[in-house]
Parts: sequence; structure tokens; C-alpha cells
Amino acid sequence: MNNAATGEALTAVMTLYPRIYFACHTRHVRDPQTQRLLSRHQASILDHLDELEPTTVMDLAAHMGVTSATMSLSVDRLERKGYVVRLRDATDRRRVHVRLTTAGVRIREASSVLDSSRVEALVARLNDADRKRAVEGLALLARAADESMRDSAGTPEAGDRETRNARNAREARER
Repeated sequence: MNNAATGEALTAVMTLYPRIYFACHTRHVRDPQTQRLLSRHQASILDHLDELEPTTVMDLAAHMGVTSATMSLSVDRLERKGYVVRLRDATDRRRVHVRLTTAGVRIREASSVLDSSRVEALVARLNDADRKRAVEGLALLARAADESMRDSAGTPEAGDRETRNARNAREARER
């Protein structure tokens, strides 16, 4: 693909994807067991955590672009709801680690950035041929994304928790 065609595709994806996301994203995430609502931001924090490998509050805050104090408040709320647990670092008691509880894993696996009923309503507006073309186009972009992730293996981003958690959630939904 030449540079002009790549630039046009870039502009199209950058313009079109936000419109789709805005129409279909979830505003809140519901705990399937307790029916408690979490904000999309709270669910996003859970998406960045693991049930086995703890993350420091400072690292989580830096990754999400907020201060440690702001992240501590968010972690407080999630801890009170039973979705995360705090652990003191064994060698440096000032460092606080966070990991998911079983309830946090349940939320992470049950949540999606897209609301399935909104997506269903969106694709129902398309005729059969357009629906097929839309899905084929998304499949091509997803394949390119997968290849891009594989090509970046060995970089710090390749081991990113968000990527691993997204893969785990997808695999859980496929089961």
C-alpha cells in the first residue's frame, strides 16, 4: 500500500472508529453475581490487574495517567467492594501492591468495552451484504492487530497486562 493510501486508511479508521465506539460502548459494568454497577473507569482498572501477579499502585497510576493519590482512592473503592486486595511489599513496607480477587476476575471476564445490545442494534441496521462486508473489514483489522502484537514480541508492550487480560477475557467468552 502506498503512503497516500495508508494515510487515507489511517484517517478513515481514526474518524470512523470513535463514532462506532461512542454509539456502542458500555457506560457501566454490572457484576453478574451481585448485580452491583461499576463505572467503566473502575472496570478499566480491573482490566489492568492480574489475580496472580500483583501490580504496585504507583505503576498502575503511571500506566493509567493519574496520580498515585487518585489511583489510591479508586483502589479504595474497589477494595471495599471486594474486587481487589492490597498487599504490602515484603521488602519495602511503603510499597503497596494490588491484585484481583475472585470477584475482580469475574468482573474482568464478564465485561466488554462494547454493549452487545447496542452492537446488535447497530448491525441490524445494515442489510445482509453490508453486514457481511463490515464484519470482513473488522476481521481484517483484527488480523492486522494480531500480527502487529506478534511482531512486537520481546518489547515491553508485548507482555503488557492489558493485552494478556484482554486475551484471557476473550478466551473465557469463547468457552
